Amino acid sequence: MRPTRAVVERFVAGETTADALRVAGELVGAGRLVSLDHLGEDVTEPAAAALAVEAYTELLAGLTDAGLAGQVEVSVKLSALGQAIDEDLAAGHAERICAAAAAAGSMVTLDAENHATTDSTLRVLRSLRERWPWVGAVLQAYLRRTEDDCRALAGPGSRVRLCKGAYAEPPSVAFTTVGQVRDSYVRCADVLLAGRCLPMFATHDPVLVDAVTDRIAATGRGRDEVEFQMLYGVRPDEQHRLVGAGHTVRVYVPYGRQWYGYLMRRLAERPANAAFFLRALTGRTHTMRRRSVF
Repeated sequence: MRPTRAVVERFVAGETTADALRVAGELVGAGRLVSLDHLGEDVTEPAAAALAVEAYTELLAGLTDAGLAGQVEVSVKLSALGQAIDEDLAAGHAERICAAAAAAGSMVTLDAENHATTDSTLRVLRSLRERWPWVGAVLQAYLRRTEDDCRALAGPGSRVRLCKGAYAEPPSVAFTTVGQVRDSYVRCADVLLAGRCLPMFATHDPVLVDAVTDRIAATGRGRDEVEFQMLYGVRPDEQHRLVGAGHTVRVYVPYGRQWYGYLMRRLAERPANAAFFLRALTGRTHTMRRRSVF
């Protein structure tokens, strides 16, 4: 709808492979790396899972043709590949995507989802890494288990994206206050920086960006040995600042027809996000476009 189109276009590249490639090319031209996510999750039909695989293989072929494969990876949710139907089915689909990524000269990162899928996702990750050791993991700092998972995954050659977490989880498995989540994030960051992995710090929180920056300097790691990651459309000025300071920045870019669920989850993370959406409904998005709301 016209009143909300500006909101969607700010945070979602578009619905097609061509849209994703166009935005990825623009970001690479601006000095950023990219992770492309074909939207869709919680698939319950094998045919839908197969369609997700086709979308990713088409995308990876397009990255090769566009000369972007070295700067652009793909992020994959196993629930979009049929994880809820059968773990082996999802793993087989993930293998096809990894093989296509390897042929294209790109990489794959397995996204984290709700806590009930964590063990399954990490099992699939271990299996994929037997053939493709560069497959990236995603860990969520608000889960109480994550510090231990960081220790397990901080070995040489491992790629680990650390994010706060965006799913509603019970207090029995997750920290629930801002301070607790930040403290956990910093502890997990320390574990990853002390290891031999490539840490990929996914956060828009200025407190955490500053804390991680200080810790990178203290550990003596080169700025090319760590990534900062941020969502498409979120804090672009901060992305630019980090690139200008010599840091590697990767932008997570979603695309596809299933954008509604993604956008609703982003809006649910903070009241300010919902306020941004409501302003768009009243035609006042221009007053917010320069502000970070995530």
